[in-house]
Amino acid sequence: MDMLINGTAAMAADETWIEVNNPATGEYIDKVPRGSKEDVNAAVEAADAAFGAWSQKTTRDRGLILCRAAELIRRDHKDLARLLTREQGKPIRESTDEVRGCANILEYYASIAGQPDGEAISLGKAGDCLVTRVPLGVCAAIIPWNMPVIIMGWKVGPALLAGNTLVLKPSSSTPLTNLTIAGLLQEAGLPAGVLNVVTGPGDTTGTALVQHPRVKKISFTGDCATGRRIREMAQDHIRTLTLELGGSDPMIVMADADIPNAVEGALRGRFYNAGQICTAVKRLYLHEKIAEEFISLLTAKVEGLTIGNGLLPGTDMGPLNSAEQLGRISSVVSETTGREEGTIRTGGCPLTGPGFEKGFFFKPTLITDVAPDAALLRNEVFGPVLPVMTVPDLGAAIREANHSKYGLGASVWTKDLSTVKQVFREVNAGIIWVNRHLTVPPEVPFGGTNESGIGRENGFKALDSYTQSKTLYLGW
Repeated sequence: MDMLINGTAAMAADETWIEVNNPATGEYIDKVPRGSKEDVNAAVEAADAAFGAWSQKTTRDRGLILCRAAELIRRDHKDLARLLTREQGKPIRESTDEVRGCANILEYYASIAGQPDGEAISLGKAGDCLVTRVPLGVCAAIIPWNMPVIIMGWKVGPALLAGNTLVLKPSSSTPLTNLTIAGLLQEAGLPAGVLNVVTGPGDTTGTALVQHPRVKKISFTGDCATGRRIREMAQDHIRTLTLELGGSDPMIVMADADIPNAVEGALRGRFYNAGQICTAVKRLYLHEKIAEEFISLLTAKVEGLTIGNGLLPGTDMGPLNSAEQLGRISSVVSETTGREEGTIRTGGCPLTGPGFEKGFFFKPTLITDVAPDAALLRNEVFGPVLPVMTVPDLGAAIREANHSKYGLGASVWTKDLSTVKQVFREVNAGIIWVNRHLTVPPEVPFGGTNESGIGRENGFKALDSYTQSKTLYLGW
């Protein structure tokens, strides 16, 4: 599986490779080139050369290509889902949802392709102005490993519809489905050079892409430390940034909530994709009146999850993506118990034994009695570990929810509209869910506050971040 530059496959300049392996079994799947700075330059040049013709097409024509690509993704969704599970580890059901979600995103942007943009401003005797929006040029998208297909859709859809060309760098551990979908976009009629995919490590290909002077916008999804470095590097050339840098989402459950529904919400919100989602439920705050019942019900649900190879029927949760991820999760749990900052209710260790010998499996874990300043609460824990706290009232829940450097998402589970209003006003987050968590349809703007990043993805307004205004002043 080679990089795609200018619509054709290209080998890395140094002819070295990165192996892609199944995190559930350790099996070799494929290899991709270890790209270099020269490969990034070639991709940017191809995108720059294609920009003129692509930007002159109507949004309707560009939207039709996105629509055709969505049809091809749906046609091949079973193969794409299987490939995604093999390289990422998630259960096939979740991979299928993600692949179909990518098609939904491309269809959404195709559906708004004919909507007008810009405005006319009458200035009386001073004249008239016509303000339109024009594409930026060559854009860069850096994709993480946890939800590579859905996030590819978030970035490719608005960037291409707006008339930009794009260089995309997937994660080194999950590049295969991204490359395959790029090929489907090409099959759908995307001209050569409009979308280029360069594989390779972040410290080489990623850095070269961020520092390239002809890249006008960078859209990055990943960890806070890398996001800060990208922001610093981008200052050398004035450009637009969208940074989605993760979070530590609180889930607040009040005494009047539908408890069975909230238990299911906590289960899915934390353990979907083995907890490896930016907007996963990472802190659970329960009103003291329902805490004991809730924890008992949730514990039974967690202990009933089937863990294993995502390709096997009936699997509820797959492995973590890498040995590094497994090490991080094991460490944070060990530190929490070693410092007596929490009590393990269930789980708390890697899975070993038959069927788990070569994979990166960790038992889904609930930890209660968590100390208010425990690292488990203050840092983002990107895995299947859920800290559970009891609170006396809504005010306490909101104070604890805001005791975080992040601000991506949050949810409140209640039947009381006044409670919803207070949470919406006072909790620091880019999106507040009510009686649900995780759901982000393509129509809904998505992004965070504080250290969760800058800018928004999704929705009609996402097009604004891929365009700039241009004014015609008529002074007659």
